[in-house]
Amino acid sequence: MKTVTILGATGSVGGSTLDLVEREPDRFQVLALTANCDAEKLAKAAIRTNAKRAVVADESCLGDLRAALAGTGIETAGGNAALLEAAAMGADWTMAAIVGCAGLEPVMAAVEQGGTVVLANKEPLVSAGEVILAAAARHGATLLPADSEHNAIFQCFDFARANRVRRIILTASGGPFRDWPTEAMRAVTIEQAVAHPNWSMGAKISIDSATMMNKGLELIEAARLFPVAHDRIEIILHRQSVIHSMVEYVDGSVLAQLGPPDMRTPIAHCLAWPDRMEAPMAPLDLVGIGRLDFEAPDPVRFPALALARQALDAGGARPAILNAANEVAVAAFLGRRIGFLEIAAIVADTLSCYDPPAPETLDAVLQVDGEARRLAGERVKDCVV
Repeated sequence: MKTVTILGATGSVGGSTLDLVEREPDRFQVLALTANCDAEKLAKAAIRTNAKRAVVADESCLGDLRAALAGTGIETAGGNAALLEAAAMGADWTMAAIVGCAGLEPVMAAVEQGGTVVLANKEPLVSAGEVILAAAARHGATLLPADSEHNAIFQCFDFARANRVRRIILTASGGPFRDWPTEAMRAVTIEQAVAHPNWSMGAKISIDSATMMNKGLELIEAARLFPVAHDRIEIILHRQSVIHSMVEYVDGSVLAQLGPPDMRTPIAHCLAWPDRMEAPMAPLDLVGIGRLDFEAPDPVRFPALALARQALDAGGARPAILNAANEVAVAAFLGRRIGFLEIAAIVADTLSCYDPPAPETLDAVLQVDGEARRLAGERVKDCVV
């Protein structure tokens, strides 16, 4: 029986992971489930899975969690230290699905136990890629990508013959504004931005999809995960979100992973890896889909793509600054404090005014992250909606 910990169990990825785990209770034993503050949802999941421990990162929510789990025998805890302890319980398999840089320290705590850590949040590899990869090598941990795109590449990539890979092709749906002119995007509402045409996701990643910053962050992730030159990682628009990414080899062969736009497919691959497991999605109906369309992304309407590639090429602290500024800007947009087009502008301004040395430790990454957030926050104050 494989022991499992889910960091971020009440989010969309956490929910999809729980769905798969609960379908095979004889195969998985849940050690810990964590959430930020949704005590009710966390408690219900802990009871359903008979988890050993349930943890809320926000300690003010611990009372509600304890009340909800009273008499169950499930351990409860709250606060950042408790979150790190849960991550370090030594699970065979850990899902890292805490949104934002709040997930960095828990990911490191899990990596240091040497098990399999599945990355659904982008920040560990974007902001602290070199630090996390070095820690994984040092502790013998296995990192698996749960993002549909990187999981697709993982399934198609020949690590034993990486020098035979010509290019990696990341596919992008283009989000809800892929056909909108720039002028129309000035008046975009939150409701429009979170209405993804293909996927059901949380608010933050939905906004990232709308700006296409998510694809820029995935570009940086792919460079960390797969041993290819940066200029051999390309992004193309694929409206149907059926081909999740492709790997092209020097002989002209292109291997693609196809599947429905449902996160349970890549999560199931990671959960059973190197085996396979049954998942509840219906077979892919290619006849019903009928056609697969591709086009180049527009770098003028979606400047986040260029910002991400520049940050990747520059290296050092640039990806961490990019990510931190984006998080601040997205939060400001969701709080109706800035307009949609100002998200990328704030990221660009933060990158232009802050260029510290490359961080070599997780603490250094967090310091860069904190200062970038401060600067981006000051830039937000200059905006008038």
